[in-house]
Amino acid sequence: MLKIDETDRRILSFLQRDASQSLDALSDAVNLSRNACWRRIKALEAAGVISARVTLLDPNALGLGLMVFMMIRTNAHAPDWLEAFKKATQSMPEILGVYRMTGDLDYLIRARVADMADYDRLYQALIRRVPLSDVSASFVMEQIKDTHQLPL
Repeated sequence: MLKIDETDRRILSFLQRDASQSLDALSDAVNLSRNACWRRIKALEAAGVISARVTLLDPNALGLGLMVFMMIRTNAHAPDWLEAFKKATQSMPEILGVYRMTGDLDYLIRARVADMADYDRLYQALIRRVPLSDVSASFVMEQIKDTHQLPL
């Protein structure tokens, strides 16, 4: 396991805000030489601390203005059902996150769709692929905070 020091935390903080910045700009921001900064980034990648570098897109600009949380309850908990559920949800690009939960819910799904008709299409496609005992949905009216930046 890689020991993360304060310099690594500064590098990670800058990369979380903008992974497209140049290595020169990043090394200047964290007060390291270009090569030292590059070696640290490579070590963080090798250790799995940096798992990917991506571009975040504006869902509204792409016609995906409705975020929905689907609350799933199921009576099936067998390994074959779980495998079918995983395959179904992983193959549907509208589904952004799937979480196995404690408490009253079995699973929570976070998805982005264009509108209610698009949500209904997603719902129908999901229940055709895997049996579910109860599905309810909540639609996001206002997004107050949504970030991928972890607290460092």
